[in-house]
Amino acid sequence: TKAQSFWNYLNTEVEPKECTGPLAAFCFMTGFIDAISFSSVFVWCGFQTGNFVQLSLALARLFSVGPGGAIDQTFHRADQQALTSLLAFNVGAFIGRLGDRIGPQKRIWLVFGTFLQTLFTMAAALTIWKSGQPSVADDRGDPSWTNALSFVCLAFMSMSLGTQGIIGKRLNTQFTTTIVLTTVWVELMADPNLFRRKKVITRDHKLIAASSLFIGGFMSRAILDKIGSAGALGVGTGVRLLITVSWLFVPGK
Repeated sequence: TKAQSFWNYLNTEVEPKECTGPLAAFCFMTGFIDAISFSSVFVWCGFQTGNFVQLSLALARLFSVGPGGAIDQTFHRADQQALTSLLAFNVGAFIGRLGDRIGPQKRIWLVFGTFLQTLFTMAAALTIWKSGQPSVADDRGDPSWTNALSFVCLAFMSMSLGTQGIIGKRLNTQFTTTIVLTTVWVELMADPNLFRRKKVITRDHKLIAASSLFIGGFMSRAILDKIGSAGALGVGTGVRLLITVSWLFVPGK
């Protein structure tokens, strides 16, 4: 039957070399999500190195003696947001381990895993809309997201990138996790074929990843300025839904 054949199709594995489109879109979404969080709270939902270092600085402040022997023992709002992002990102990545049970390169997991990201992004849009918080902060010391619902939004945004990262990692392509571009830059500069004129996948796909992330950040901020965080995350939800559908058209092995 058609239903049975479609189910069998969903249980086939995709060819990682043919996943350039969806993975480039993942990189786009990394820039898109990061631009929204950074514009409001100066936290990168996908840059957990920075958030982890920020938490180490928060701990170090406990041992720093200020003028008159004062010790800052407060858990700053920015540090709370960094911790929220770090924990939620890891929860999202842990959820992504479900793909190891299903099959990390099976079409059904790629569709379901990306749909999960869509739901997380939609939840982020709804929570920040209900929070009533402004979209852009004027100063690093004065984030525009401060209430409980905005923390929930930040968590959902980070979870979406955590799940995205493990999906990208398991496909084992030049796009790596689609999250951390620092590694991509290093590998790009170290590529022995960096200056060859002909097509070189190891170089070209890294350039696509970096360009997609940049475009995502640029478009996100442009949309953010027009329709706010909730609207921008709504657009992001739509993009993630398109990526979900796109996995159905990636050639199989």
